[in-house]
Amino acid sequence: MWVILSAHAAIGLGTLAGGWRIVKTMGMRLTKLKPVGGFCAETAGAVTLIGTAIAGIPVSTTHTITGEISGVGATQRISAVRWGVARQIVWAWVLTIPLSAAIAAGSFAAIKLLLFF
Repeated sequence: MWVILSAHAAIGLGTLAGGWRIVKTMGMRLTKLKPVGGFCAETAGAVTLIGTAIAGIPVSTTHTITGEISGVGATQRISAVRWGVARQIVWAWVLTIPLSAAIAAGSFAAIKLLLFF
Protein backbone atom coordinates (compact mmCIF):
# COMPACT_ATOMS: atom_id res chain seq x y z
CA MET A 1 0.00 0.00 0.00
CA TRP A 2 2.84 2.40 0.76
CA VAL A 3 4.25 1.92 -2.76
CA ILE A 4 0.90 2.80 -4.33
CA LEU A 5 0.48 5.86 -2.13
CA SER A 6 4.06 6.96 -2.84
CA ALA A 7 3.44 6.65 -6.58
CA HIS A 8 0.23 8.67 -6.24
CA ALA A 9 2.08 11.37 -4.29
CA ALA A 10 4.95 11.48 -6.80
CA ILE A 11 2.59 11.80 -9.76
CA GLY A 12 0.54 14.46 -7.97
CA LEU A 13 3.61 16.49 -6.99
CA GLY A 14 5.03 16.19 -10.50
CA THR A 15 1.79 17.46 -11.99
CA LEU A 16 1.64 20.26 -9.44
CA ALA A 17 5.22 21.30 -10.18
CA GLY A 18 5.18 21.09 -13.99
CA GLY A 19 1.61 20.52 -15.13
CA TRP A 20 0.91 24.04 -16.38
CA ARG A 21 4.21 24.11 -18.23
CA ILE A 22 3.29 20.92 -20.06
CA VAL A 23 -0.17 22.24 -20.92
CA LYS A 24 1.35 25.48 -22.20
CA THR A 25 3.94 23.63 -24.30
CA MET A 26 1.38 21.29 -25.83
CA GLY A 27 -1.32 23.87 -26.48
CA MET A 28 0.69 26.96 -27.32
CA ARG A 29 4.34 26.19 -28.09
CA LEU A 30 4.01 22.98 -30.15
CA THR A 31 1.24 24.53 -32.25
CA LYS A 32 -1.43 27.17 -31.70
CA LEU A 33 -4.35 25.06 -30.56
CA LYS A 34 -7.87 26.44 -30.83
CA PRO A 35 -10.79 24.92 -28.89
CA VAL A 36 -12.09 22.95 -31.87
CA GLY A 37 -8.57 21.63 -32.54
CA GLY A 38 -8.21 20.65 -28.89
CA PHE A 39 -11.53 18.81 -29.07
CA CYS A 40 -10.44 16.96 -32.21
CA ALA A 41 -7.07 16.05 -30.68
CA GLU A 42 -8.68 14.77 -27.48
CA THR A 43 -11.30 12.79 -29.41
CA ALA A 44 -8.68 11.23 -31.67
CA GLY A 45 -6.53 10.47 -28.63
CA ALA A 46 -9.46 8.81 -26.85
CA VAL A 47 -10.30 6.69 -29.89
CA THR A 48 -6.65 5.68 -30.25
CA LEU A 49 -6.31 4.80 -26.56
CA ILE A 50 -9.56 2.81 -26.53
CA GLY A 51 -8.46 0.91 -29.64
CA THR A 52 -5.04 0.09 -28.19
CA ALA A 53 -6.58 -0.91 -24.85
CA ILE A 54 -8.99 -3.30 -26.58
CA ALA A 55 -6.11 -4.73 -28.61
CA GLY A 56 -3.99 -5.04 -25.45
CA ILE A 57 -1.26 -2.75 -26.77
CA PRO A 58 0.47 -0.68 -24.08
CA VAL A 59 0.86 2.96 -25.13
CA SER A 60 1.66 6.20 -23.40
CA THR A 61 -1.19 8.67 -23.14
CA THR A 62 1.30 11.52 -23.27
CA HIS A 63 2.87 10.25 -26.47
CA THR A 64 -0.56 9.69 -27.98
CA ILE A 65 -1.90 13.17 -27.26
CA THR A 66 1.35 14.77 -28.46
CA GLY A 67 0.92 13.00 -31.78
CA GLU A 68 -2.72 14.03 -31.97
CA ILE A 69 -1.92 17.69 -31.25
CA SER A 70 0.85 17.64 -33.87
CA GLY A 71 -1.60 16.10 -36.33
CA VAL A 72 -4.20 18.79 -35.68
CA GLY A 73 -1.56 21.49 -36.16
CA ALA A 74 -0.35 19.86 -39.37
CA THR A 75 -3.87 19.92 -40.85
CA GLN A 76 -3.66 23.73 -40.94
CA ARG A 77 -0.26 23.55 -42.64
CA ILE A 78 2.91 21.60 -41.95
CA SER A 79 4.75 24.73 -40.84
CA ALA A 80 2.08 25.38 -38.16
CA VAL A 81 3.81 22.75 -36.02
CA ARG A 82 7.02 23.94 -34.40
CA TRP A 83 9.16 20.94 -35.24
CA GLY A 84 12.02 22.17 -33.05
CA VAL A 85 9.72 21.93 -30.01
CA ALA A 86 8.58 18.49 -31.19
CA ARG A 87 12.22 17.41 -31.45
CA GLN A 88 12.86 18.56 -27.85
CA ILE A 89 9.84 16.57 -26.67
CA VAL A 90 11.06 13.42 -28.43
CA TRP A 91 14.54 13.84 -26.93
CA ALA A 92 12.97 14.17 -23.49
CA TRP A 93 11.11 10.89 -24.08
CA VAL A 94 14.29 9.14 -25.26
CA LEU A 95 16.31 10.32 -22.26
CA THR A 96 13.62 9.68 -19.63
CA ILE A 97 14.07 5.91 -19.33
CA PRO A 98 17.88 5.74 -19.03
CA LEU A 99 18.03 8.76 -16.72
CA SER A 100 15.26 7.35 -14.52
CA ALA A 101 17.13 4.05 -14.36
CA ALA A 102 20.34 5.84 -13.38
CA ILE A 103 18.58 7.85 -10.67
CA ALA A 104 16.88 4.71 -9.34
CA ALA A 105 20.19 2.83 -9.27
CA GLY A 106 21.88 5.72 -7.48
CA SER A 107 19.06 5.99 -4.95
CA PHE A 108 19.15 2.24 -4.33
CA ALA A 109 22.92 2.28 -3.85
CA ALA A 110 22.72 5.26 -1.46
CA ILE A 111 19.94 3.69 0.63
CA LYS A 112 21.71 0.34 0.70
CA LEU A 113 24.91 2.07 1.83
CA LEU A 114 23.07 3.97 4.57
CA LEU A 115 21.16 0.95 5.86
CA PHE A 116 24.06 -1.50 5.86
CA PHE A 117 26.89 0.80 6.81
